[in-house]
Amino acid sequence: MITVKQLSLRIRQTDILKNVDITFQKGKIHGLIGRNGSGKTMLMKCICGFVVPTTGEITVAGKKIGKDCDFIENAGVIIETPEFIPYYSGYKNLKLLADLNKKISGEQIRETMEKVGLDPDLKRHVKKYSLGMRQRLGLAQAIMENPDILILDEPMNGLDKDGVGDMRTYLLGLKEQGKTIIIASHSAEDIEVLCDTVSEMDKGVLTRLS
Repeated sequence: MITVKQLSLRIRQTDILKNVDITFQKGKIHGLIGRNGSGKTMLMKCICGFVVPTTGEITVAGKKIGKDCDFIENAGVIIETPEFIPYYSGYKNLKLLADLNKKISGEQIRETMEKVGLDPDLKRHVKKYSLGMRQRLGLAQAIMENPDILILDEPMNGLDKDGVGDMRTYLLGLKEQGKTIIIASHSAEDIEVLCDTVSEMDKGVLTRLS
């Protein structure tokens, strides 16, 4: 599904990614581990097309990012902290995003919010959401159009124990549906429970561990 070949990224004389070679197979959950600043998030941004690498290529579902398409297609993405319009409700934020592609109905948005543990009728503005609620809303925007690929950077951040359990169950269910998921996490338990493959990033060098 996703192939990264000889990918390097250099910014202001600093090597962020160094000759990364990896394939993420379809229908599996792939874990990325490593310290803050190791390059995990930048690799995800390159895969999505948000950052242009210095050298190398990325192919997703047969299309080269930056050549055949500017950005990854049919994918849901959470990278860093999800951002929303602060003075709108969660539902209104998702409705505005959904209206861009017009792929899903208001009822489908409501169903997605309920799946991740949010009340679509809650009128509270997003600026008053807890960190955990914002993470749930971020996951809802990532999955609401039923993408084939999910790129998730620390999706459990801010969730309580029950929220983490719910999210793990949901992600495993998506894998059973054949979704391809790349997840970066600092939680060893998340990686152990969820991931079929694990790769470690250290100072821009990626090593497959399992």
